[in-house]
Amino acid sequence: MKKLNFIADKNDKIVNLLLNKGFSYNCVNKLLRNKDVKINAVRTKENIDVYAGSEIIVFYDENMITNKTQAFDIVFQDDNIAIINKPSGIEIEGENSLCAKLGLLAVHRLDRNTTGLVILAKNNLAQQQFIDAFKNHKIIKKYLAEVVGKTSFKNEKMKAYLVKDSKTSFVKIFKDKVKNSLEIETIFNTVKSSSTSSIVECQLITGRTHQIRASLAYLGNPIIGDGKYGKNEDNKKFKQNKQLLHCYYIKLNGLKENLAYLNNMEFQCNPEWFKNFNQ
Repeated sequence: MKKLNFIADKNDKIVNLLLNKGFSYNCVNKLLRNKDVKINAVRTKENIDVYAGSEIIVFYDENMITNKTQAFDIVFQDDNIAIINKPSGIEIEGENSLCAKLGLLAVHRLDRNTTGLVILAKNNLAQQQFIDAFKNHKIIKKYLAEVVGKTSFKNEKMKAYLVKDSKTSFVKIFKDKVKNSLEIETIFNTVKSSSTSSIVECQLITGRTHQIRASLAYLGNPIIGDGKYGKNEDNKKFKQNKQLLHCYYIKLNGLKENLAYLNNMEFQCNPEWFKNFNQ
């Protein structure tokens, strides 16, 4: 049994403070059930409020800390959800995924190599409410992409059709409806541009597989670093082997009853490559 001793640096629930120390949600609940958490020398089993300056001691097994090698940037969390700034190279679900590491539940997708804001649920009721809100297009998600070439999009809505090859997970975009195609809608807006590349804001109306990546490639402006829909020569030119696509903005809506308090909340997190872009 190991011991973690730290001082709370802000007012928060004990669950949130322990999540920030690398424990999964399931592990935090186990620690509290077993009264393995002391706050100012008093053991607790409840998710109580903790004040900045309080001393917290946790008795735990070494394998209970799930993100020892990779700290996740928690943008927001409460008793129902956590919003994470996901790094590249990690899946949302599956073995060694974000959900597995944090012990939370998925409510929407974000490609393995796409970075940015991801909503995870802490209970089944929250999970279902968010799944329904996404299904009904109530939650707004916006992405930033650095693409090849100089663009001049002005909040342009692109309507097209997408066909996915299930064997290769590769999708193709068509102007008109074809066999087995699904209609897609995306709004593109140029935020910054230089003579060689541009930053494009992408807002999903529909949410199909690789919709943004394939659409920008179809328009002649593939995402820099995209090894699937981009060109190798472009990626070498920009010295980039990771796709520059980041979910930077989320606005919550369509949530009911016990989650209605989250409606109209907005979250934003810009990637480093956007901050360093030279016009």
